[in-house]
Amino acid sequence: MGAARLLAAQRRYFGSGATRPAAWRRGQLDALLRLLRDREEDLTRALAQDLGKSSTEAFLSEIAVVRAEAGHALKHLDRWMAPERIPVPGGLRPARAWTQARPLGSVLIIGPWNYPMQLVLAPLVGALAAGNTAVLKPSELAASTSRVLARLVPQFLDPEAVAVVEGGPETTTDLLAQPFNHVFYTGGERVGKIVMRAAAEHLTPVTLELGGKSPAVVVGGDLRVAARRIAYGKFMNAAQTCVAPDYVLTTPDAAPVLAEALADAVREFYGSDPRASADYGRIINEHHFDRLVGLLSDGTVVSGGRHERAGRYLEPTVLRDVDPASALMQEEIFGPLLPILEVQDLDEAIGFIGARPHPLAAYLFSDRDEDLRAFTDGVQAGGLAHNVCTVQLAVPGLPFGGVGASGTGSYHGRQSFTTFSHLQSVFSKPSGLDTLRLAYPPFGPFKRRLLRRLL
Repeated sequence: MGAARLLAAQRRYFGSGATRPAAWRRGQLDALLRLLRDREEDLTRALAQDLGKSSTEAFLSEIAVVRAEAGHALKHLDRWMAPERIPVPGGLRPARAWTQARPLGSVLIIGPWNYPMQLVLAPLVGALAAGNTAVLKPSELAASTSRVLARLVPQFLDPEAVAVVEGGPETTTDLLAQPFNHVFYTGGERVGKIVMRAAAEHLTPVTLELGGKSPAVVVGGDLRVAARRIAYGKFMNAAQTCVAPDYVLTTPDAAPVLAEALADAVREFYGSDPRASADYGRIINEHHFDRLVGLLSDGTVVSGGRHERAGRYLEPTVLRDVDPASALMQEEIFGPLLPILEVQDLDEAIGFIGARPHPLAAYLFSDRDEDLRAFTDGVQAGGLAHNVCTVQLAVPGLPFGGVGASGTGSYHGRQSFTTFSHLQSVFSKPSGLDTLRLAYPPFGPFKRRLLRRLL
């Protein structure tokens, strides 16, 4: 079915009112949870084929995240759907006012290749909870996951409300030419601009979850703990994570100690040869592999650096002596290269971050309250975390999204429901007593004085 016919069919189904009752929404969320439970093996096998993910990492970083989102939505759905009373000014009484969340209609969700299951199904939780129909477009670069989603989603979810469309850029272009009621895109800045331009043709609202160079600033605390937490957040999924720490800023005295501690953490996690570890992933394809290997010369490799193109393997790598103007520091690395740059103090680190496009996340490692306050007040990013990396995404109620170049809009928890809803305002006044007569012309001196007192 072509994109135009698919959207027309979904709009007819949405127009029937089938997706609006809470029972339908709950049924779809329950069905999604059954899919994750009953077909976990199929999903993890596909993720292993695409990205070399272990079954444990696939569960933690993909399945468990979606499961938590769906469970959170089920728990709070009644409250989210309930109308909210709004106070009415005395001059307009008697009257009532309230807001009610209404579904947008038919939405398009375009997923990326790095978390090809989570970043399609997690937004879908919000779309279903809000009562929408949805077209899912998984990334063609994660071909195994795309195929398994196309096969399983119609088996578990309402096929008239949720469709999976596979294909490459031409398919995405065709979908974007349609007048969807919302477009939700996760990916890179270049394609994000294409999505926004296409959506503008229909004045379609968009959510763009992009990325950027997320910094980790280390100015205090236990350096060994910081190294383990940075290494965990960075090298999960072979560092192909939008909120992975992209570079580290630390002081000159801490830099060599931190570099050594990072190398120790990599050995602790993945052994002396991460290539043999079942828990270390692979680069998505040769194109990205070649791009990353080309960046190795932009600094001094202090640990890691080994690579093998045939297996798309690139060892977790720490670099020093990196020029801030080098290619390594211009765009999001999106791979297992971690530059360490030196700053004199936290103020210089905050200035360094502020002089660049706003990142999707920013991390501070310090136990000093004054540092936490200064960082929180001084850094503009999609989200902040203190003394951890990436695990903030495991909090279902915490909104997730970018700012500026790192994206627009947010989701997770209630924010997902809000993103895929229109908050409709309603004002209701009885007709029996026409108190508005005071505001009708003509306006004599008495009415003017009275209106000024009431309003």
